[in-house]
Amino acid sequence: KNEDFAQCVLIDGNSTDARLNGVEYIVSERIFATLPEDEKKFWHPHNFEILSGQLIGPGLPDIAEKELMRRKVNSYGKTWHLWMTDSHGKAGDALPIGEPHLAWSFNRDGEADPGMLQGRDRRFGVDSNAKRKERSNFSNLARTQRGTELLAAPAPLQPAPPQ
Repeated sequence: KNEDFAQCVLIDGNSTDARLNGVEYIVSERIFATLPEDEKKFWHPHNFEILSGQLIGPGLPDIAEKELMRRKVNSYGKTWHLWMTDSHGKAGDALPIGEPHLAWSFNRDGEADPGMLQGRDRRFGVDSNAKRKERSNFSNLARTQRGTELLAAPAPLQPAPPQ
C-alpha cells in the first residue's frame, strides 16, 4: 500500500455483526493514466465521493481520515461487491451468493438515494454534510476526472467478467 495503490475492504456496518461485502482497489491518477483503454472503463473517479463527504474511512480519527481523503483526491477505484447485504432498505442476501458486481461512484448531487446515504451515516455515526464542509478546501486540488459523465444514465453495474 502506498500513495499510488491501496486495497480496501468494504463492510456494511460498524457493529459485531457487520459483514465484509466488497473490496476496492484504489490507484493514483498517475497509475490510472497508464492503464490500457479497455481497462479504464472498470475504474470510477473519486473526486465527488471525497468532496461530497460520501467516501469515509470508518474507525479513523477525523484528522487521519481528512488527510487520507486529501491524498486520494484525483484517484480512481475499482470496486467489487461480493455480497449484496442490503438493497436500499430491503433485506439483502443471507449469504454471498451469485456473481460479484462491479460498482460505480456517484458523481453529482442527487445521484445517490438520500435515504441510502442517511442510513449509512446513521450506521457509521458520521455526518456526510459536515465532512463535505471539512473537505471543501480540497476542491482546489481536484482535476476533472474521466467517468464523471457516466451516471447521467443508470449506474453501469456489471457482473464480473468470465474467467
